[in-house]
Amino acid sequence: MAHAADYSKQYYVPHSSKWPFVGACALFVFAIGGGNWLNGNAFLGVPGKFVFFLGIAAILYMVVNWFKDVIAENSQGINNAQVDRSYRMGMGWFIFSEVMFFAAFFGALFYARQFVAPWLAGEGNNFWTNFALWNGFEGGWPHAGPGAVVDTMPISDGMVVENFETMGPFWLPTINTLLLISSSFTITIAHHAMLKNKMNKAFWYTIISVVLGAIFVWCQALEYIHAYKGLNLTLESGIYGSTFYLLTGFHGLHVTLGAIMLLVMAIRIKKGHFTPERHFGFMAAEWYWHFVDVVWIILYFFIYWM
Repeated sequence: MAHAADYSKQYYVPHSSKWPFVGACALFVFAIGGGNWLNGNAFLGVPGKFVFFLGIAAILYMVVNWFKDVIAENSQGINNAQVDRSYRMGMGWFIFSEVMFFAAFFGALFYARQFVAPWLAGEGNNFWTNFALWNGFEGGWPHAGPGAVVDTMPISDGMVVENFETMGPFWLPTINTLLLISSSFTITIAHHAMLKNKMNKAFWYTIISVVLGAIFVWCQALEYIHAYKGLNLTLESGIYGSTFYLLTGFHGLHVTLGAIMLLVMAIRIKKGHFTPERHFGFMAAEWYWHFVDVVWIILYFFIYWM
C-alpha cells in the first residue's frame, strides 16, 4: 500500500530548475540594453532601448514563474521547519544587502557634502587642493557644478550653469512620509489579524497598505514634475541633483516593488494560502515594507531638511 511522503522530517532539496539560468540571462540582457541605451548605441544591430525592455520582460517572466513554483511547493506541504528557517535567513540577508545598497548612496551624499566640498574650497590645510583642482571654488551646498554655486554664471567653454532650487520638505515629501508611516501601521494590523485567523481583515488592511504605497508613488511623480518644471532641478544640477534623484528614485522603485509584493500577498490571502501558523511569505513582504519605510524616514530628514 502506497503511503504519502512525509516531508516533516527531511530537508527538501528542489528539483533541477531552469530559473536561475533564465534569470542570469535576463539580467545580462537588461544590463547590456541599459548601457547601450544610455550611450545611444545598438547591440548586434538592435537599439539599446529595445534590448533594455526585453531584459525587463525576461526578468518579470522569470520572477513570476519561479515564485509560482515556490508557492506550489509550499502549498503541497513540502517546505518543513528547516526550509522555513532557510527562507527567513535568506530574506534577512537580502534586506541586509539592500541596507548596504542605500548606505553606499547615502555615503556618496555625505562624502560629497561634508568632505569634498570643503576640501575643494581649500578649508583647513587644503589650499593646494583648491589651487590645483578648482581655483576660485568657494564651497557651499548644494553646488551646481564647475563655475557656479546655485547661480547663473558663465563657465570656461561659454555654456551656462542654470540656477536651480532645492526641494524642501513641504508639502509632498511630508505627505509621502505620513503615507508610508501609516502603511507600516496598516500592514502590522494585517499581520496581527492573520495571527488571529481573521483573514478577511488581514486582506483588507493589506490592500489599504498597497493603496497607500501607490499614492506615495503618484505623489513622488508629482514631486519630480514640480522639481523639473518649477525648480529647474534636474539630473544635471550638479552633485545635489544627481544624489537627490538617485536616492529618491531608487527608493520609489523599492516602494513600487514592495507594493507589488503586498498585492501578491493579498491575493494569496484570498486563495487561502496562509494560516496563523504558516505565513512566512506574508511576513517576508512585511519585513521588506518596514525596511522601505525606515529608509524613507532617514532619507526624508537628510535630503529634505538638512
